[in-house]
Amino acid sequence: MLYKKEGLPEESEIVICTVNNIHHHSVFIKIDEYGITGILHISEVSPGRIRNLRDYVQEGKKIICKVLRVNTERGHVDLSLRRVNDSQRRKKLEEIKLEQKSEKIVELVAKKAKLDFQKLYFELKEKIFEEYDGLYDCFEEVALHGLSLEKFGIAKKIADDLEELIKQRIKPPEVQIGGILSLVTYASDGIDIVKDILINNTKDVDVGYLGAGKYKLKVKAPDYKQAEKILNTSVESILKCIKDLDGEGEFVRQEIK
Repeated sequence: MLYKKEGLPEESEIVICTVNNIHHHSVFIKIDEYGITGILHISEVSPGRIRNLRDYVQEGKKIICKVLRVNTERGHVDLSLRRVNDSQRRKKLEEIKLEQKSEKIVELVAKKAKLDFQKLYFELKEKIFEEYDGLYDCFEEVALHGLSLEKFGIAKKIADDLEELIKQRIKPPEVQIGGILSLVTYASDGIDIVKDILINNTKDVDVGYLGAGKYKLKVKAPDYKQAEKILNTSVESILKCIKDLDGEGEFVRQEIK
């Protein structure tokens, strides 16, 4: 991975690292994003007593750490492994994954144009990193909001090729929510009634029949606020309609996969 940040990390920053050397009471670690070495003291590896550091870290392995202290004069960085929670770890790994995805896009464009990948990457970095922390943040703006890369002084042919591939590979974020809808009607034409209610009140909602008057409702949207609005509007309308026709209905939220 070519992605690197300048200078020193900030205190409390979450960073991805590679374990270099393990000593009796400390671990020397390369902070990958900055290309510098940090120190992980045994007390910051894991809660409780540690008899053997190698039970927790191994040379050459990647770990996610939190920056505790930064001595800007001496360039020393103290790190913690135990203070990183699962959410922070997942988020950091996702950030790295997205940056790697962006680098792959640049690599493919370089190959198509018969250019040196690293040279093209660093040319783009010099121009884009003045406004963005990484390539992915910029590429996401291209995919979601039509940002033109030519504004950074990138040659039109390269900009066009990048934008085309970015829009193919970076899709808008999407969340998914839903649940189980139960409908009961005692009318002789109940099947048709339920069918009409669902057809007329499930715009932007996926409906799956589960049997015995049960239906799976699923909504996909760019964010939870929008998804909740679509789902709630649909469910409220369906339940009102079935009640007006002397039927019964119930909706139970469930995790949808």
